[in-house]
Amino acid sequence: MTFTDQQPLGSPFSAATTAEQAVAGHDLSGRTAVVTGGYSGLGLETTRALTAAGARVVVPARRPDVARAALRDVVGCEVVPMDLADLDSVRSAAAHVGGRFDRLDLLLAVAGVMATPERRVGPGWEGQLAANHFGHFALACELYPLLAAAGGARVVVSSSAGHALTGIRWHDPHFRTGYDKWLAYGQSKTANVLFAVHLDALGRDDGVRAFALHPGKIITGLQRELTLREQIERGWVDEHGNVVGADFKSPSRGAATGLWAATSPLLDGRGGLYLEDCDVARAAAPETPVDDGGVRAHAVDPEAAARLWELSVAATGATPIAAGPRRNFR
Repeated sequence: MTFTDQQPLGSPFSAATTAEQAVAGHDLSGRTAVVTGGYSGLGLETTRALTAAGARVVVPARRPDVARAALRDVVGCEVVPMDLADLDSVRSAAAHVGGRFDRLDLLLAVAGVMATPERRVGPGWEGQLAANHFGHFALACELYPLLAAAGGARVVVSSSAGHALTGIRWHDPHFRTGYDKWLAYGQSKTANVLFAVHLDALGRDDGVRAFALHPGKIITGLQRELTLREQIERGWVDEHGNVVGADFKSPSRGAATGLWAATSPLLDGRGGLYLEDCDVARAAAPETPVDDGGVRAHAVDPEAAARLWELSVAATGATPIAAGPRRNFR
């Protein structure tokens, strides 16, 4: 897929679609899904909708006790300990999934952090790039044999309109020369889109298709690192912390695009696309304001996607995924 393929399909859904509406009519019995961040915010709505449709859902969680409490009334899911910023933890969680299932139909990368103070993890990686991208990248590579074995799996990666803030800072991806929390967030969200673009290119012959998306503007735990004053200044909340502005979505509406990406027959035979409001997003010019939607060319550029993939393999030590069909995985 290319930048020119970013054309809306005329989906019957919209920004107003809820999680329940996005999966209505889909019987996911016998399907297995992994949902990172599946116990809070958009992830919790995603887990609830998938299990209600019959899917078995595995929720990797950095705080497994909190996750189990949040999911205590959800039938059909299980929690696995995992910290996206700790690759040993990621590999352990993937091994657990591999020991339980012989195929994986859906991988939804919903977890993430936003505009955090400067943090270094692993070998000095910038924390947002590590948690939002490297962790999900390593998880997908570890789970790839299960995805390929499904014969029609989808990988759905939550990005953000924040990808418009910057492309990959090839000269300094870990902000060694000065930290900017919003540029770091924007880079990690661009990385999410590029990851989906190249994963789709490598996986399509195995039936593995990948999508990235902007869920919309939603106030969830994602904003926990921002002060109330910062959120007021951005016009998100009032002085009492109440959400302001009609363009904010509920968590259920925010989860809808990811669920649509995971289940819609309109996306059969497609992949490597950036989605928003339950449709393919339009291509946006570089000068388009961030909140006006669409996807920027730098986030869906195939050459940049391949370059980031190589950088990510080298950084994480993940097993490379070869293009072309693979057989006899287990």
